[in-house]
Amino acid sequence: NDIGAPSVNPYNYQRHLYDKNQPENLEFLRGIRALLEPLGAVALGEIGEGHRGLELLGEYTSGNELLHMSYAFEFLANSRLTAKRIAEIFSQLDEVAADGWACWAFSNHDVKRHVSRWSLSPEAARIYAVLLMCLRGSVCIYQGEELGLPEADLAFEDLHDPYGIKFWPIFKGRDGSRTPMPWHPDETHAGFSGARPWLPVPEAHKPLAVAAQEADPNAIMHHYRRALTLRRTCKALRIGSQTPIAVAGEALSFIRQWEDETFFCAFNLSEGPQTVELPDGVWESIGADLGSATIKGPHAALGPWDFCLAKKA
Repeated sequence: NDIGAPSVNPYNYQRHLYDKNQPENLEFLRGIRALLEPLGAVALGEIGEGHRGLELLGEYTSGNELLHMSYAFEFLANSRLTAKRIAEIFSQLDEVAADGWACWAFSNHDVKRHVSRWSLSPEAARIYAVLLMCLRGSVCIYQGEELGLPEADLAFEDLHDPYGIKFWPIFKGRDGSRTPMPWHPDETHAGFSGARPWLPVPEAHKPLAVAAQEADPNAIMHHYRRALTLRRTCKALRIGSQTPIAVAGEALSFIRQWEDETFFCAFNLSEGPQTVELPDGVWESIGADLGSATIKGPHAALGPWDFCLAKKA
């Protein structure tokens, strides 16, 4: 201990030599990347912090020698993502991490599920899913997100999260987003396990189980599959460049491009109608199976929670 430090709780007086954000970590990561490359493995970092998250993302993922990607936490906000806010995030990303690569997520094990957190209607949940697949960066889908699962309403005696137990009922903790994946609505524990899992499966989740949605072609699970298929088959959406996000009212739009493949994406994140002007050129509507609006003339007329995807002819 340092001179004068009390004997109790000496940890508080230790010098923290191992910090995730120290400059010498970059050289260490170069060695890790060199080991991963021959294996075809990917390095995903969780390195951000509140006020420098995107900047650190840029430092740790730029070039081809460090991390392949890093989690970005800006989409985990409590407030619903508006067109303006998304544009602000990408403007900052372009400024401090233009050569970096983000991994975006709407939900994870530390926050409320975004369907509940943002009070999304079924239509809104679907458009955000498509938006996530169209933005530059990689995508992380949290278990059950593709089923449209809401936050679980658990009883106090079911909790395991120390924060929920300590601060109940003001803060109910994170267990509401950590319940088991429901596979079959009629099986014990929704088919997750024959034994009792660490958290109960909420009754409200059982009708949304995988088996139930498999039988419904209009279920949100199939919507996620179609959105993922679109992303997988379009290099511009996977690895292409992205123009600065334009905002018109509650709508946002941008262009993704890879070599001779160019896509225009526009999303109305509101309950009211919005009109978005198409860029110059000839555009063909795509994504009809996702519900993409049809282009008519030089403008895209978007209804409530409507979107438009188009490919340059």
